[in-house]
Amino acid sequence: MTQRFRVAGGVLIDRSRPISFTFDGVAYGGYEGDTLASALIANGVRLVGRSFKYHRPRGVLSAGAEEPNALVGVSRGTGRFTPNLRATQVEIHDGLSATSQNRWPSLAFDVGALNDLAAPLIGAGFYYKTFMGPDLLGKNWAWKHLYEPAIRRTAGLGAPPREADPDAYARYFDHCDVLIVGAGPAGLAAARAAAKSGADVILCDENAEPGGSLIGEIEARIAGEAAADWLADTLSELKAATNVRIVPRTQAFGYYAQNFVALNERLPEADLIADPTRPRERLWQMRAREVVLATGAIERPLVFADNDRPGIMLADSARRYNVEYGVRVGERVVVVTAHDSAYRAAIALKQAGAEVPLIADLRAEALGPLPEAARAAGIGVATKAAIHEIRGGKLLKAVRVSASPAGMRWIDCDALLMSGGWTPSVHLFSQSRGKLAFDEAQQLFKPAIHAQRERSAGACNGVFGLAAVLAEGDAAGCEAASAAGFAAPSHAAFAVEGAPQLAGGMLGAPLHVLGDRRAKAFVDFQNDVCAKDVELAVQEGMRSIEHIKRYTTTGMATDQGKLSNMNALAIAAALQDKSIPEVGLTTFRQPYTPVTFGVFAGPARGDMFDPVRKTPIHDWAAERGAAFEDVGLWKRAWYFPGSGESMHEAVARECRTTRAAVGLFDGSTLGKIEVVGPDSALFLERLYANAFQKLGVGKCRYGLMLNEAGYLMDDGVIARIAPDRFHVTTTTGGAANVLAHMEDFRQTEFTDLRVWLTSTTEQWAVIAVQGPRARDCIAPLVEDMDLSAEAFPHMSAREVRVCGVPARLMRVSFTGELGYEINTPSGYGRAVWEAVWTEVEKQGGCAYGTEAMHVMRAEKGYVIVGQETDGTATLADLGLDWAIGKTKKDFVGKRSLARPDMLRDDRKQLVGLLTDDPNVVLEEGIQITATASPTVGSFALGHVTSSYRSETLRRSIALGLVSGGRARMGAKVFAPQAAGAAISVTVADPVFYDKLGERLNA
Repeated sequence: MTQRFRVAGGVLIDRSRPISFTFDGVAYGGYEGDTLASALIANGVRLVGRSFKYHRPRGVLSAGAEEPNALVGVSRGTGRFTPNLRATQVEIHDGLSATSQNRWPSLAFDVGALNDLAAPLIGAGFYYKTFMGPDLLGKNWAWKHLYEPAIRRTAGLGAPPREADPDAYARYFDHCDVLIVGAGPAGLAAARAAAKSGADVILCDENAEPGGSLIGEIEARIAGEAAADWLADTLSELKAATNVRIVPRTQAFGYYAQNFVALNERLPEADLIADPTRPRERLWQMRAREVVLATGAIERPLVFADNDRPGIMLADSARRYNVEYGVRVGERVVVVTAHDSAYRAAIALKQAGAEVPLIADLRAEALGPLPEAARAAGIGVATKAAIHEIRGGKLLKAVRVSASPAGMRWIDCDALLMSGGWTPSVHLFSQSRGKLAFDEAQQLFKPAIHAQRERSAGACNGVFGLAAVLAEGDAAGCEAASAAGFAAPSHAAFAVEGAPQLAGGMLGAPLHVLGDRRAKAFVDFQNDVCAKDVELAVQEGMRSIEHIKRYTTTGMATDQGKLSNMNALAIAAALQDKSIPEVGLTTFRQPYTPVTFGVFAGPARGDMFDPVRKTPIHDWAAERGAAFEDVGLWKRAWYFPGSGESMHEAVARECRTTRAAVGLFDGSTLGKIEVVGPDSALFLERLYANAFQKLGVGKCRYGLMLNEAGYLMDDGVIARIAPDRFHVTTTTGGAANVLAHMEDFRQTEFTDLRVWLTSTTEQWAVIAVQGPRARDCIAPLVEDMDLSAEAFPHMSAREVRVCGVPARLMRVSFTGELGYEINTPSGYGRAVWEAVWTEVEKQGGCAYGTEAMHVMRAEKGYVIVGQETDGTATLADLGLDWAIGKTKKDFVGKRSLARPDMLRDDRKQLVGLLTDDPNVVLEEGIQITATASPTVGSFALGHVTSSYRSETLRRSIALGLVSGGRARMGAKVFAPQAAGAAISVTVADPVFYDKLGERLNA
């Protein structure tokens, strides 16, 4: 098809580089720089989609991210299909294949259009009333068997991809001094000012080309030169600055706490085609000292009957298509407006060769330079106008308008441009938790109370004149740079000439639309919400805009109500005879525009979705036939089966050998954090229940960390290496949470302390040597150190050399036997392990895995956080309250320990459980009850947390949390089973082995 609507001009396209693409299987042509929307309009394609609910024919409405109608699926090969892209932002390239959505069997003939005929039955809130029955075949039968299946088949927009996405997605963390969102005139002025201060500046914009409204500005002059030349000079200056990064095609979609802004960068398709290994999109998680929001404003549609027909478009979008892409949106164009900016579109299209018979202005008067320029160009201007009727279905044919002069008349046209004024884009500001205020004079919401280190500039702040926008952008850049700690430059002067002065605007719907229950006057185009739906919501008793929003679904589509919110607010306010602020304002949520799942997933796909972490000893264990289990992301040796051994036989042998001689265990997965600084002891004193300030250098302490609710969060051995340095260990699964918990308090609560944290989990390999002959195994390897019980008692630590390698040696045990843990740099982990293994073999020892470790620690009554705890266990519940520093004034969780609920006698407490039949091993998680046959609905006393067959005790053992457990010592309780008789159990001491710790202290 020829591009019969292509005209001269088009500052964004390169006519020397033609492009071929398809839409719904039909081939079309365009130029490099075209969007899919501009190329389709150039080819005369008006019908591009169907609406969500009524399946009404829809055309392109806008030219930017606010587009609600032209949602398409785009494919560029197997697995590279993306639905719900806005055609206004899809850059065409050779071979692009786009398809329309929400239609069957075709766009031109859509069976779903029958919904439009059924509109009286499926108005706002119909789903709240329709799906309640009938219940003739049982309660909710109709919902389960009729309504829900039908709704699920029709729900959703677009078709989900069926093949795996072969593209890569990158994810980065970054920071800057000043982040500027929006590269229009305000953003560019802010970037120039901030850059001159020396601050590190990032300027991002959602479009392929920075410049915003300046790209299509052909009348104004800035500092004596054409706006386009000033734009080019400014961009050249910023690109040359080493402290400025300009990132186009980058949408700031979320503004979070502490100036954390999420950016989604899309790479050009041509780059991806040239090099498919490049990331398709990048997620930038940006932390900025200061933020400048220069996000502009969005043109509002007008509300009138059938305002959704293909060919009806926002006026300034039509002007942009003409100036930026060299596309005329129609041959005979009518303009209806309540704002001066639409006159610019009418004049531009007239100059591009279109007939413009009428500008129908809704206002009582059309005065000023632009209306006069329109009249001078031969365009008819009428006031006090109203649109009454539209003729045409898939293509606009005529409009019936009343206006002064000439009264009511039909005007033939193939394009109708509308403008209700401009709405500041305050979404990101609201996401930052800033508060908006309603400007009565301009009839708009704009930023008022700032919650973060941010300032808004330009149209998003309710400032619209070009000179004022540039000045405010410059001031915002200077202020941001100064607040970031840089010397702000002097304010720049912007001499602006020829910029049109624009005024006007209308909110809501005219009176002849309100009350007409037959008219489909759309407020929310994407969700098919009409003015009459808002009326119905108010009639049904909805008063708050949040209730109206949910009842009608206005503002809940993928466009987040960018075009609909203000008109819906105004209609709801008028119907209730209230002001707009009284009705309220909807919540602006992330993301500002839809974001692909791929960019959120980033590299976390395939093997990287659940990365495998291996210790330095992993390969050694694998070579010896170890079975592995997953512990978090880690692969841990579970047990080491001998020839023909079952798991239970192997574990029994490992326990037996370790207790009798010596066992070797890989503890490298334990979390490890280096806590360093003059206040490191005080820091740990505040975070842990134990006392640490008086802990001597070379000593260890069992650390217990509570959360603020007073429940045990994590545990581990903490060694004081130096007066200002601690080696902190955590549980394997809790390492990341503990570090985050520490950093949270360090940065927000304990800001007076000089302390620094470093995760060292991967830096140390941990070799645990446990058993009565452990000392004999390491003595030949540890250089120049007395390992006797007197010189190096239990809970001691030293920095030593093992096999000539620097190491941290701790005398600790998780088996109840004499034990040591050698912490050696990971690079030497296997070499040191093999040297120790040689000595272990000499002593008749073995390597043991996590299952044997669990059995042996349970025999000693040692808890595992997450197994013996359920998120509500206190230290007293676990019998660990002896560890609380008695003289400590405070620590995290201390106050919660005094709550009445924490002091109840019937709290679940850790106890041992012994079955009457020593051969019966209880199932972990099984409930414990007071009687063998508890009544249905009665409460259990508790549950089993750990249960094993003990080789050492030659019987089964278990640990459990039982209500008032310590008062039940020796009592009989029961473990009911799903099938069979309840198991009789005796409550016992949780320490089953070596109660006095004689073996531990040998």
